[in-house]
Amino acid sequence: MIREKFFFDGLEPIRLDLFLKNRLKPFSRSRIQKAIKEGQVKINGHPARASQKLKPGDSVEFFYEEFSSEEPALKPERVDFEIIYEDEHIIIINKPAGLVVHPGAGISSGTLVHGLLFHFPGISQVGSSMRPGIVHRLDKETSGLLVVAKTELAYHSLREQFEDRLVKKTYLALVYGRFKDKRGIIDLPIGRHIHQREKFSVRTKKPRTAITNFEVLQEFPETTFLALKPITGRTHQLRVHLSAIGHPIVGDSRYGGPKRLGPKKYPRLFLHAWKLSLVHPQSQVKMEFECPLPSDLQSVLDRERAEIKS
Repeated sequence: MIREKFFFDGLEPIRLDLFLKNRLKPFSRSRIQKAIKEGQVKINGHPARASQKLKPGDSVEFFYEEFSSEEPALKPERVDFEIIYEDEHIIIINKPAGLVVHPGAGISSGTLVHGLLFHFPGISQVGSSMRPGIVHRLDKETSGLLVVAKTELAYHSLREQFEDRLVKKTYLALVYGRFKDKRGIIDLPIGRHIHQREKFSVRTKKPRTAITNFEVLQEFPETTFLALKPITGRTHQLRVHLSAIGHPIVGDSRYGGPKRLGPKKYPRLFLHAWKLSLVHPQSQVKMEFECPLPSDLQSVLDRERAEIKS
């Protein structure tokens, strides 16, 4: 085990992860943040958080195994996507269904990140080396709004806004069944599925707080059209929550969708990131964005509405 010790003598407070990244060049931001999360970093002898601000005189200790080479650098690829808004600091993207946000297990090319590097080369210096500019994500089959950071200022600001739950998101979903209440709160902790590690569940050994607000927008004979507002941001949260209360999202093969009415009627997951609000990292002005349903989901909704009239 190697021990590095630093003293912060700057005049302005700085985030711990950024401070370490500037001093430990071989390490990516993601690797440093993982080390902090795993308790390998201490400030003045105490456990620390990545977003914690250092003050003049603070000591930082970093414990790690002998360095091994990082992941190979990502190569830009032409992956096209719709840009809703762009300025010097942020990009608001309408992510299409089927596009993976960043590389991961078994996925090394063709992601949104590869496309970002192609269209915005400077973004390679923002955030972590394997997820440049990425401050949140959408599942592969989920479409809709996603914000990307173009600068370090934006990256840290947006990360903090997500941590403090200041970024507000609203999704549209079509789910099985009908609801007794027109509005409600789903407050069910979730975590890794006990037996199927690629899934998440309300039955788990390590539950984490997960809260979702829902509102019924329209009811159909076999389904309900909902607006969903996640208060927390757990992986697969909306899909797990709705499945857990007996109303899985249509087209969701992982959490129970196609088992009812089949894939022909609902060809893909009916989940769309509809609205997004945040505070601009530089101007501090509140910004709100909206993205209508893509044509494939709109066609499904139109068909549901037509069946009521027929």
